[in-house]
Amino acid sequence: MPFQAVRTKVQLALCLLYQLGMKMLPKNQAPLPFGLLAKGLFTVMDLVYGRKRDFDKFEVLELVARVPYQAWENVGYVGVTHTHSKPSMARRVFDFVQEARAQQDNEQWHLLIMEEQVNKRGSRLGFIRRRVIPQILALFYYHISWLLYVLNPGWSYKLNADFETHAEHEYYRFIEENPHFQQEAFESAFEEDYGSFPNIAAMLHQIALDEREHKEESLAHLDKPRFGVA
Repeated sequence: MPFQAVRTKVQLALCLLYQLGMKMLPKNQAPLPFGLLAKGLFTVMDLVYGRKRDFDKFEVLELVARVPYQAWENVGYVGVTHTHSKPSMARRVFDFVQEARAQQDNEQWHLLIMEEQVNKRGSRLGFIRRRVIPQILALFYYHISWLLYVLNPGWSYKLNADFETHAEHEYYRFIEENPHFQQEAFESAFEEDYGSFPNIAAMLHQIALDEREHKEESLAHLDKPRFGVA
């Protein structure tokens, strides 16, 4: 079956799940407790990969972290298609696309660095947990992010802010749990692209700061109109 057909079926299924969930919520409750979506994702990761923080788990986290920005970028390109007759509006939509792309690229460097660290240290995960399950998680998170953005952009941004907040805290805890990272030199094939750091701890600290910046960017978009265009 072509990928586009599979993607359409997944999106339709998510719409049905959303409608079912709305019917099950009490009338005086907010439309969706999006914090629970984020907590559900974190719980699944803890069940599959354990609560212990290591480079294996951060590799999976970074693979998943990229996909909201991919979803927003794709929605943005559709927006450009529909607004090209109004060049000034299309340009503002394209600025949104560029922002999403820059965030996605930043997360991509995180992923490549985590992959590099796992390859250097050896992985505790087999093929299924390292390669297959992360792709399933990413596919699910992509379509959830896409669906929420289509329904209400603020919902998608809030979910991403929850995810990035979790990622930032996890990195700082990882640094605290491994004081020897202060003495371990950081050497990477991606230093020219991402930056040079005196040690592993400094590199992880920078990634944590990136996650905080992504969180703040998402929170800043919560109350803005779609694509920031009124």
